[in-house]
Amino acid sequence: MKLSRVEVEHVALLARLQLSEGEVELYTEQLNSILGYAEMLQKLDTDQVPPTAHAVQLYNVLREDEVKPSMSQEKVLQNAPDQEDGFFRVPRIV
Repeated sequence: MKLSRVEVEHVALLARLQLSEGEVELYTEQLNSILGYAEMLQKLDTDQVPPTAHAVQLYNVLREDEVKPSMSQEKVLQNAPDQEDGFFRVPRIV
């Protein structure tokens, strides 16, 4: 499959791109080159290749969720600028 110059101009129009004559010529050549590589890939025998969602294996980088002891409420609030009934007190926003 090859793209014609008219098709490239039409796609540029749809994308609201104003291309010069040189750009139309360049993009036509580049897009046809990309389509040529895609055609080469379609000719490969991939019957023995299992389908994958990603090119590389993904690993979970998050740690396991574990319950650990936390700081005491008094220690957390000891440097709070303002507190009330064991909670941080902040200025009203709304």
